Amino acid sequence: MSEDLDCPVPARPEADARPEAEPARASRPAVASLVPGLALVLALAVAGTAVGKMFPLVGGPVAGIVLGVLLAALKRPGPRWRPGIGFASTWGLQASVVVLGSQLSLGQMVQVGVGSIPVMIGSLAVCLTAAYGIGRWLGIVGDLRTLIGVGTGVCGASAIAATAPVIGAAGVEVAYAVSTIFLFNVAAVLTFPLLGHLLGMSQHSFGLFAGTAVNDTSSVVAAATSYGRTAADYAVVVKLTRSLMIIPICLGLAWLVGRRNRAAAEATARPRLRVVKLVPVFLIGFLLMTTANSLGFVPAAAHHGLGELSVFLITVALSATGLSTDLAALRRTGPRPLILGGCLWVVVSATSLLLQFLTGSL
Repeated sequence: MSEDLDCPVPARPEADARPEAEPARASRPAVASLVPGLALVLALAVAGTAVGKMFPLVGGPVAGIVLGVLLAALKRPGPRWRPGIGFASTWGLQASVVVLGSQLSLGQMVQVGVGSIPVMIGSLAVCLTAAYGIGRWLGIVGDLRTLIGVGTGVCGASAIAATAPVIGAAGVEVAYAVSTIFLFNVAAVLTFPLLGHLLGMSQHSFGLFAGTAVNDTSSVVAAATSYGRTAADYAVVVKLTRSLMIIPICLGLAWLVGRRNRAAAEATARPRLRVVKLVPVFLIGFLLMTTANSLGFVPAAAHHGLGELSVFLITVALSATGLSTDLAALRRTGPRPLILGGCLWVVVSATSLLLQFLTGSL
């Protein structure tokens, strides 16, 4: 500052021009600081995707988070890597949810039929209620039990990806929730077809069962395909329709978080409720993409590519989450979240079968 003030008069134009040049100069290091971490995360995501292709039951997102956790255990990324890793874990999740909207259509709600809607809604309601009750009983913190509950009740890693930024969940909680959901996805793929044959379920009823009680799409396809092609086709439609529940759940959670934050910050004046601020920007993008797909603006030929892109973006975000995971914190968390995931898996499976029986679709 003193040097500028002491400059002779002829140098004044250069000094005046300096503030205009500084923002452009300052923005370059900020962008450049993302490159090392982003490059590392993208490399892990590519490797995770390759593993997921070889082992479809595992899938790219789970492989990515496991590779990230393993690398972090060997050598935790230093300050140079953290900006890019943090960027990927937040913006990657949000972008994946927006692109996921291209796979969904409001018309799918009609396709699955009125008889299946009570099973989906009922299973979800019971799951979320059980997550709250059993989670509190087990002493699990709110964000973690919310992630496990939404992941089990809606659509696994995609639901966790949508919910985490809304409630501000920590990376270690996301990692634990994804790992828990994956474990019981594997259990479902191995046991559900046997259970379906034991109960003598039809292709239609098993498709509804798999679509409502299994989480990630890859696991739904794996479980239903082993039962029959008709079951697989119906299960995928049910699963995608179930994914639409992300919208009201995220809106509800955003309202609860906003109310809690307002109550904590309230001092003398009562702030006005702004509905727009309750809706995360990425959720608006999700709704716009879903609407565009419903109106036919997203070409059918692009669906597969956009679906692959959504999964890859989730893999990117979860790879970054794995790199940020504190293994010591995971160990301190203990087995209780895993117990919660197991309880919810049993509750959702039993509820789906019971509601099918009560509605006459079993």
